[in-house]
Amino acid sequence: MSTLKADTIQSTGGGAATLTKQSAAKMWCNMNGTGTIAINGSFNVSSLDDNGTGLYDMNYTNSMSDGNYSGQVNIQNASPQLQTTNASYLYVQSKNASGTLVDSLVWASNNGDLA
Repeated sequence: MSTLKADTIQSTGGGAATLTKQSAAKMWCNMNGTGTIAINGSFNVSSLDDNGTGLYDMNYTNSMSDGNYSGQVNIQNASPQLQTTNASYLYVQSKNASGTLVDSLVWASNNGDLA
C-alpha cells in the first residue's frame, strides 16, 4: 500500500485546487439571521441578503453548474424551507410552528457540481 503525504495541493496554475466532480459539500454556511445578519463561518459563500423577516439569500463565491443540486437547511427553533436552488445563491425561509416568518440561526449546505 502506498501513502501520499502533502502539505499543500495546488492546481497546475499554482492556485488552490478545485473540487468539481466530487461528493464533498460545495457550500456550507453558519449564519445568524437575527438583528444584523452575519456569517459565523462558511465555505463558498461570498455574502448574505436579508430579504425581510426570515428570508435569506446565501450568495455563492463560485456558482454551481445549474440549479439541480441537493440543498440542506437546518434552522434553530423554526422550520426550514429551502425555497430556491439557483446556480448563484440559495434562498431560504425560516418559519415558526404556526407558519409565521421569523429570524433565526441558519445552517445550510449543498452538494452538486460547480460551474
